[in-house]
Amino acid sequence: MHMTAWKRNLPAPDIAGAMLAMMIGMAAPLPAHAEDSANARSLVKNMSEYLAAQTTLSFDYDTNFEIVTKEKQKLALASSGSVLLNRPDKVHSNRFGGFANIEMLFDGKTLTVFGKNANLYTQVEVPGTVDNLVDVLRDKYDRPLPGADLLMANVHDQLMPEVVDAKDLGSGVIGGVECDHLAFRTKEVDWQIWIAQGNQPYPCRYVITSKLVAGSPQYSIQIHNWKTGGDVPHDNFVFNNSTNAKQIDLKDLPEADELPSNFVKGKAK
Repeated sequence: MHMTAWKRNLPAPDIAGAMLAMMIGMAAPLPAHAEDSANARSLVKNMSEYLAAQTTLSFDYDTNFEIVTKEKQKLALASSGSVLLNRPDKVHSNRFGGFANIEMLFDGKTLTVFGKNANLYTQVEVPGTVDNLVDVLRDKYDRPLPGADLLMANVHDQLMPEVVDAKDLGSGVIGGVECDHLAFRTKEVDWQIWIAQGNQPYPCRYVITSKLVAGSPQYSIQIHNWKTGGDVPHDNFVFNNSTNAKQIDLKDLPEADELPSNFVKGKAK
């Protein structure tokens, strides 16, 4: 179809919208200057030190986990949840989505994973810190905690060693909170983080974009209802089997994965 015919059949407001979309698509970020790069790294360092200083913290979150089908259609799976952390060795998390309703408790010795919909639970001995738990869940069981990088005792050392490019993109607003918007690149992923400005530099949003999977899917977590210290609700981090749930092996626990059973993981490109 000729351009004149395309314009004649398209309402005027849509033409303006299409042109704006084209302009946005052609826009390119300014190259990173040394000062901006250093500032971006410094802001992550400040956030890391602030998080490490919090012996107790809690927050609610919303996640989007993108997948790309073999037909190259990008889909997003959404879930919400909460995390309560007591350093160095206790955590209580919940995650509720269309395919999962999972509660996880760790008291420094035992990890309990409770599938609420199926009324099944499993327990695994994992003595040690929350850092150790994060590593074991990711490396041994392939069941990472939501936003696990942000729960570690030294977030800076988790995020920054492989960074090859850093940009300070100025201010952004997440959930009504003004944040510093930072972007980083590694060989395998691009990631962005929005850090609350002020004396509580907590992460408001964290987005990871894969470079190794066709279609460059993203994982994002947005944090709200941030609390620390005395504002954090009390928790004993012990599983109370009030529903008479049946105990099973971890590998047999259904609905514990972010990816539902009717999807099959493909290979990286």
